[in-house]
Order: sequence, then C-alpha cells, then structure tokens
Amino acid sequence: MASEHFSAEAERIRQRTMDTLLAAFSELSEGLLIVDRQARIVWMNEKYPRHLGIADPASVIGLPVEDVIPNSLMRSVVTSGKPIMLDIMEFGSESFVVMRLPVRDAAGELIGGVGVMIFDDPRQLMPLVSRFQNLRLELADTRRKLDEARRSKYTFTSFVGASPRCIAVKDKARRAARASSPVLILGETGTGKELLAHAIHAASPRAAGPFVAVNIAAIPDTLLESEFFGVAPGAYTGADRKGRSGKFELAQGGTLFLDEIGDMSLALQAKLLRALQEKEIEPVGSNRLIAIDVRIIAATSRQLAKEVEEGRFRADLFYRLNVMTLDVPPLRERLDDLPLISESLAEALTRQLGEHPRSIAAPALDYLALHSWPGNVRELSNVLERALLMSDADILERSDFEQILPGLGAHAGPTASRGARTLEQLQQDTERQAIAAAISAAGGNKAQAARSLGISRASLYEKLAALGISSATNG
Repeated sequence: MASEHFSAEAERIRQRTMDTLLAAFSELSEGLLIVDRQARIVWMNEKYPRHLGIADPASVIGLPVEDVIPNSLMRSVVTSGKPIMLDIMEFGSESFVVMRLPVRDAAGELIGGVGVMIFDDPRQLMPLVSRFQNLRLELADTRRKLDEARRSKYTFTSFVGASPRCIAVKDKARRAARASSPVLILGETGTGKELLAHAIHAASPRAAGPFVAVNIAAIPDTLLESEFFGVAPGAYTGADRKGRSGKFELAQGGTLFLDEIGDMSLALQAKLLRALQEKEIEPVGSNRLIAIDVRIIAATSRQLAKEVEEGRFRADLFYRLNVMTLDVPPLRERLDDLPLISESLAEALTRQLGEHPRSIAAPALDYLALHSWPGNVRELSNVLERALLMSDADILERSDFEQILPGLGAHAGPTASRGARTLEQLQQDTERQAIAAAISAAGGNKAQAARSLGISRASLYEKLAALGISSATNG
C-alpha cells in the first residue's frame, strides 16, 4: 500500500515538474513551439507567432512545420531523436537563437519535439561567446607557459668559466648529451648541477621534448610515489579523484631530472629501479602499466658510493644511474672562474632587479676569492644580490662585500701559515665555521639555517655529524 502511494506521489511530482518546466520555458523564452511525431505543429505560445509575423496562430496548427518555418530542423529532431542544443535559425531577414529537444512518453517512445526560441537576436550571445573565446585564449596561454616551463632553461654557455676544471666538465657533459644513457651529476650544493642537466637536455636529440625536474629532498616520502608515477582515477578521494599524471608521464619523450636522488628512501629506490629497467610505470591505485620513454639525469650532493657501502642507497640503482658521471668542481677549486662568474651573475641580477648594469672592482674580486664558498655559486649569487641592493654605486667595491662577509682579509694570514694542514682539513674548518654561524643567525633553527646555506636539511644534519658539531639546538 505504501509503495503504491509513493508511486502515485512520484508520478504527480514528475508531471508537476514537467508542467512547471514547460510554463517556465514559455514564460522566459522568446517563443515555444511543439510538434508531433510527423513534425506537424501542435501548439505555439503567444510569443512565437508574433516573432514570425503570424496573424492567426490557430491557422497553422496541424501544418507541417516547414510550411510555416522553412528553415526549421524540428523534423530532424523527431526523426533522429537527438536534440539540437544551440543553433541560429534564419527566418526571412531575421535570425533567432533556438534550441530543439525530442519529447518521449512514459515508455520512452518518441512522440514529438519542442522548439525553444532562446533569443530573438543572436547578438545577445556575444557576451557568452566573448567569455568562451577568452577562456580558450587563457587555456592556450596557460598551456604555452606550461610547455615553456617544461623546456630547458639553460645551455652550456650558461655554465660560466674558462678554468681547466670547468672546460673538462663541460666537454664531458657535451659527450653525455649525444648519448641516451642515464647521467649522474655529483657535486656540492650550489655548484650548478641542475644547470648542467638543463644544458645536457638542450643539446640532446630530446631537446624538443619536455624537461621535468623533481627535487626529491623537497617532497615528503609519502607523496613521492604518486609524484613519480601518478594517481589512477578514484585512487583517492578529494582533489585526486579524477586521477593525475606523474612526472614520468609528463616527461614522455624528454628528460626527467632527479635532483638530490641520494635523499630517496630505499623503498622508492626499488620502484624507481624497476621503472628504469622495465621502461614502464604503474600509477598508484591502478593495475594498468604505462610504457615510458624518458631519459634520466640524476644529481646528488652526497657521496653515493659511500651511501651504497653503508646500505643507505641500493647498489643496483647506483650502477644503473652511474653510466656517465660528471663531477662538478666546487667554486673554491676553480677560483680562476670567480671574476667571470661574478660579472655574469651581476649582469643577470641587475636585469632581474630592473637596475642599470654595474661592475665589480678588482680589489673586491680579490676579497671574494678569500672566502671558501661552502654554498658555491648559489652563495656567491646571494652575496652579489645583497651587495647590489645595499649599494647605489656603479662599481661594487671591496668595502661593499666586507659588510656582508666580514673578516676575510684578517683570516688570510693565519690560513696561509697553516701549510701543514691538508686542503680537506681547511675545507672542514671553513664549513664548520659557516654552519655554526648560520645556525646561530637562525636562532638554532636547522631548517632556516639549511635554507640560508643553500642545502637541504638532510644534508645539514649529515655535515653536523661529519664535522662533529653539536646538534642540541632547535630545528
């Protein structure tokens, strides 16, 4: 009994809804027309005849719709059963924006059609068309910018320097560009590893393809797998419910740069190795395999061979990546390049800051050469930017840098007199001083200190342990 009552109520609501929709269309539209299965006019509201210049609406009832509206497509709708959602209909010298829908009975049988005159002037569509065109242009511009972002930003000329160490690493990198094997770039933070990766891609046969970079140290382990391999539709609720492509898919036909690969967990290393060996990936939450065509360039500031010995990096993945290896020298080992690099950075920085070009005096360059540069070229860029912001002079002098890096000249004598100490010991002393100063300036905050030094927090903790610095501070 309750079921019958519900069915009757549901039918009443459905019928009332249909009547309401018909009344709304009739009231809000510029005209409404109904035809039967044979495309004969069954009914018109009072607006439609007025637009068509029909003096006696009753006289057209039962006539084929084409006899009244020559350009009507209502017969096509009642023949095919398919709607025509938006169209412009010509009638004499007039044009109307119309919509045509099929009408079916309760059993789904096609019994006629309804035509709605939405606007009596197509120009009323202009705001909608204009907005659509703007959205298309914005989408095209976004896609263009995304494509540009995924192309290499640097070439080998961007790796500035003429010292023997610099020339040697660039020559080796050019040879690597011609091959398709994985490349492993080793070097301290801030030495230009990513720049070389861009340059290798730009000089390779894959230059027209995307260059996609992933900084492994900057992404939590829990997100790295989906970042690499993507997410299948429905794997997660929320933002990922439609699925998402991973970096491997985005890099198809191009280069995938894995920065700070030494920070990758052992579990993900195994999955990465499988992807490289099988040349296929499986998105998170999927049982579908996707073939990949990607060249891998990896970089790290860690000593991977030592990481392998101590069980923190898989030996099989290390051998897979270590086909062509580039050792990027730190800035302190190619100080002959310091003037060239400084001038190049100063020129780029003044452009970014919207200032006129400025140069660096020779005594200032001599002073900068006294620093050990634990943060390498990245640290040098930071120092130059600070000097440019603090000075209005056309030429940066030694005094400009003494404010930023005080006391270098005072330390030059004692450092030189310790000839019995090895270069490694001197380097460790300098790093120890720089790290202690950074932690002190950051109020003990390790993350902030790492950012100021231009290294990851994981690298900072490694250096603290290696150099015997107390870590009993906030972080």
